[in-house]
Amino acid sequence: MAKVRDGDPEKLGLLYERYKRPLLGFFVGMVRDRDLGEDLVQNTFVRILKYRHLFRARLHDDVSGEERDGDFRTWMFHIARNVKNDHFRKNKMVHEKVEKWEERIEDVDSKISEWQTEDDQRMLAVALEKLPEEKREILLMSKYQEKKYKEIGEILGCSEGAVKVKVFRALQELKVIYQQVEKLM
Repeated sequence: MAKVRDGDPEKLGLLYERYKRPLLGFFVGMVRDRDLGEDLVQNTFVRILKYRHLFRARLHDDVSGEERDGDFRTWMFHIARNVKNDHFRKNKMVHEKVEKWEERIEDVDSKISEWQTEDDQRMLAVALEKLPEEKREILLMSKYQEKKYKEIGEILGCSEGAVKVKVFRALQELKVIYQQVEKLM
């Protein structure tokens, strides 16, 4: 990314090839629409190119006082969250019904599809849909994207400890919702 920032925009293609799948998985998990997810991936990279001058390749660690490399993935997911939020703010879209989530969950090459039975997938999809968006988002980042708590904290603008608490609470709420859904099905 430092090369892109410094005037070599062709290098963005390499970053796109490396990160399009994780971004698509994140977006599909959040918006439950593969086509929209693909559009948001494209918009994210357009915005990365537009704001390339804001990427910092060296960061100062306030705790240790050392300089460290900036993390492109963290910066990219921060932009991706903004792209998603801007899209919904501009289009004032209404979230789709659970049935559409269930139809599309099978199209996504994701960890969700690895669960053992279709019933488990359906119940988890319903439970995830019932979670507030911010809790669903943090679970997708920590469990699906397998991001470290520190990286999620950088994306969300909070401490690693706060992320741990948010993930724990989101998992607890998901467990309760899942048990309710299980009783209904």
